Amino acid sequence: MSYCEKKGSDGRKRLWLEEEIQEDLKWCVEVKHILHSGKSDFQTMELIQSGPFGKVLLLDGKVQSAEADEFVYHEMLVHPAMLAHSNPKRIFICGGGEGATAREVLRHKSVEEVIMVDIDKDVCDFCHQHLEANREAFAHPKLKLVYDDAKAQLQQADGHFDVIIADLADPVYGGPCYQLYTQDFYRDVVQPKLNPDGIFVTQSGPAGVLSSTEVFTAIHTTLRSVFPAVLPYAQHIPSYNDAWGFNMAVQQASTQLPETPAELDGLIKDRLNSQLKFLDGLTLQAVMTLNKVVRAAVQQEEHIYTVDNPRFIHGSGMKTLSS
Repeated sequence: MSYCEKKGSDGRKRLWLEEEIQEDLKWCVEVKHILHSGKSDFQTMELIQSGPFGKVLLLDGKVQSAEADEFVYHEMLVHPAMLAHSNPKRIFICGGGEGATAREVLRHKSVEEVIMVDIDKDVCDFCHQHLEANREAFAHPKLKLVYDDAKAQLQQADGHFDVIIADLADPVYGGPCYQLYTQDFYRDVVQPKLNPDGIFVTQSGPAGVLSSTEVFTAIHTTLRSVFPAVLPYAQHIPSYNDAWGFNMAVQQASTQLPETPAELDGLIKDRLNSQLKFLDGLTLQAVMTLNKVVRAAVQQEEHIYTVDNPRFIHGSGMKTLSS
């Protein structure tokens, strides 16, 4: 990621954010203001006021969240798993420092306790201060926020969980999170902490026609090596400049969402305390159908993601956690 000044079509000099998607591909977003730039012990963090996307949060040079469309990502991450579970009461969030994942979980009337563990207190504090849409979630009495390694806290947690959500930074080389995409983590930490009917869902990186084999397909295959059934799904997110992938793994192979849009709409109405902006029954059905190219890539993938044999999306981070 870098900033540069270039003339716009009106001849005025403008500040642009350049994000490198791959070695031979960049895209630019106009920067109205740089609101914050700094680094924590684990990652660099920046908040900019952009032209098309409003406030944009970047971690380790990657767009993490944008004000204009973050609701698409967070509804996609949270609600399919929460709706697929018959009565989700106890939820564990790995990461999620922005606060939006907790916000979406807390829409569900059945929820009694949410434990959110993010290693980076600086990012959590910064998001609490600057991202107004999530302030209510940070202050919610059902939310317990812990600043620590999510893996260690999940292992040590009392009891079991109905839904575990991994809202982690992308697996970049040297970043703090790649070990939480591995077979060992899924098999030895996540699965033992789920209730017998529990569900695990993770963000899984780019899932476009040209990008799905970076990490999305390998995460799916890795989860399939541990869980009896895994549902991959994806949706284009404008600020990510790509389709974005998610994988939902279930303890019971029979777990599934209702089949018809009307049934899904009824479930959303009954289970949530407020309306969703993006997802409804028809949309849920649509995002669960991968295109032909990505579907074939998922079926053909054989790579199992391990600490010794990981995959990374393009970019690099600041620090690697010890195992």
